[in-house]
Parts: sequence; C-alpha cells; structure tokens
Amino acid sequence: MQSNKLRMAIRSTAAVAILGVAGHAHALTLDVSDDVEAKIYGYARLNMTYDIDDDRQVSTGAGTFTPSANPDVEGHFDANVQQSRIGVNVKHNSGASVTIESDYRGSGSEPGSLRIRHAYGEYKGLMAGRNWSNFVSFVGNTPTLDFDSLAGTAGSQDRAEQVRYTTGPMSFSIEDPSSQGILGAGGNTRTSAPAFTARLQDSAGAFSYSTAVLASQVTADDGVNDDSAVGYAVFGAASLQLSDMFSVQGAVNYTDGANGYLWRSGSNYYGPSAYVDGNSVETIAGYGGSIGVSMALGGGRSINVGYGMTTLDLDDAIAAGATTNADPETNQNVLVNYMWTPVENVMMGVEYGYFDQETVAGDSADANRVMFAAQYNF
Repeated sequence: MQSNKLRMAIRSTAAVAILGVAGHAHALTLDVSDDVEAKIYGYARLNMTYDIDDDRQVSTGAGTFTPSANPDVEGHFDANVQQSRIGVNVKHNSGASVTIESDYRGSGSEPGSLRIRHAYGEYKGLMAGRNWSNFVSFVGNTPTLDFDSLAGTAGSQDRAEQVRYTTGPMSFSIEDPSSQGILGAGGNTRTSAPAFTARLQDSAGAFSYSTAVLASQVTADDGVNDDSAVGYAVFGAASLQLSDMFSVQGAVNYTDGANGYLWRSGSNYYGPSAYVDGNSVETIAGYGGSIGVSMALGGGRSINVGYGMTTLDLDDAIAAGATTNADPETNQNVLVNYMWTPVENVMMGVEYGYFDQETVAGDSADANRVMFAAQYNF
C-alpha cells in the first residue's frame, strides 16, 4: 500500500508540473444532452519570485537567460497570477471532440488578456487546430515550478496550428513552423512552407520513450534576392522509474536550420536558424539536452533536480559578417524544487533556479532566483 502511495504521489506531481494543466479527471462536468458531454477545467495559480541578482523575470514569473538592461541592480520581488487558465472540452457520442483552452499570460508583470493556448478538434485519430506541436514530448521532462522550465527539453515545448494524424504510438503532422530567425536578413524573411513532423512515443514497463524528426524551410526574400534552405531537427527523450521513490528522465536534441525547435536557445527561447552569406541562406546548427531526477517522499511530497543546456554553432555566421561574437551561444540552467500535494487538486512548492548565458566571445552572465507557487485545480 505504501509503495502504491509513493508511486501515485510522484506521478500526480509530475503531471501537474510538467504538463501545467488541470487533468480532465478533476473537471466540472456539464449536463448538456444525451449526445454531448462537456467539461470545464483549469486552475488558479499564484507565482511569487525573488531575483537575488539581476532581474530575470518574464511573464508568469518564469526566469529568462537574457540579462536585464541594469544587471548590477540586485534584489527584485514580484507576484502574479498570469499562469491561471481555463479550458472547455466537449465530446459528442459520434466520437468527435473539441477543446478550447486559454490562460492569462501577457507581457510585463501585470495580468494580461486571455490568449488561446489550445483550440482543436479531434475525430478518429485526425486532429486539426492549435495544439502542442507534434515535435514535442513531455516524457523526459523533470517537474519544475518555472513555467518555461529547463533548456534543452524535447522539441519546441510550444503549440502550433497543425493537422495531425495519430495511429498507435506514431503521429504525423503538417504544422505552422516555429521561429525562423535569419541573421543578416534585415527582417526580410517569409514563411515559405509548413513544417513536417513524425513522432514515435511509447512505453515498456517502467521505461517510457519518445523520438521525433522534423523538416522545415527557411527563406530570406528582400524582393530582389530570394534564397531558401531546408532545416531539420531530431530529438530523443526517455524516463525510467528506478523504484517507487526514484525516477530519472532526460532528452537530447540536434538541429540544423531549425533552431526554432531547440528550446531555450539563443537569447532566451529560440536561436536563429540560418544566416545570409552574400545572396545565399546558410543553416546554423545547434544541440542541447536536459537531465533530471525525481524523488517521492510520500504524503504527496517530492524533490526534483534538473539541469538543461543548449548551444549554437555561430562561427560561420560571424565569419560571414552576419553577426558578432557578442551574440549568445550557450544557455544553461539548474532548477531544484520541493513540491507538496496535500490533496489531489492542490499543489504548492518552492524552487531555486540558476541561469547562465555565455556569448561566443566567452562573456558570461549568470543569476540566481527563488520561486514559490500555489496551484488550485478544478
């Protein structure tokens, strides 16, 4: 019985922290009709942060790798509820379903307006709308309180407009591409093609795994000169439940011309995918990874430790004059937290975060921060 309790504690904590959603199992069910089942779900969330060094807060209180304009000014406190969200899921007895979900993440420290996180329909393996990119996996994620989590987790860790087909453990999609920054293009870029993805995700006993591939095109076009390059990305993620108390999880990523899918690269979220050399578009490679361990303490309590990093190969872009060695090259962060789930629908926790960014020239900017979170699901 104790083993089952420990197992459920760590799994429920991981579900809340990694996915950041209130499970539909806790939703409010609406009596619509005999043919339709409707549920409302979501949560209210308070995040309180204190930046010991430089002010590294972005919306929701998540930490950023980008130094502030005044990095020598120390000690910054903030509290907000922008991560709070609400969603609606409607299922018809024909098998069709619709999900629409919003949260209040805006810019700055004040609550923003509602934004659409998810808006999609599903029927017999076919999904169309805005949902998590198919080039994403949560299998290897370590539970964190920081909404943007560790660098180098699997894929873009973002949502995209797409058409996806899933059959068994395989899924395929045509998507709106993630960020496609091109150095030296002067902003003269265009989205010239969708991204194509394929993902395998499955489990065998205590071992869960996911791997995916992606291809997309980056294009620079100033009305006179027009050139494109095909980029690609691949990741592998896995988690292993070592015992009822311990699990280890992680991910590795490699990208070339598709750094919009290398999570938390570049200045903070996505690094540039290519650069202009004369009239030609040349791709930029990058890689990253994350690793973490989780320990269930019983009674809904857990400790999680995670490390993540990403790095870009900007040497050729610098040689071509498309950028300088002052650009960020490597990001790495460490997140250590204690989470407590006293009852099924409530989670509280504290977390220490270390963020470091290094430029091509070797200049480093690091910062330390602490965070408290309280989340109430429905």
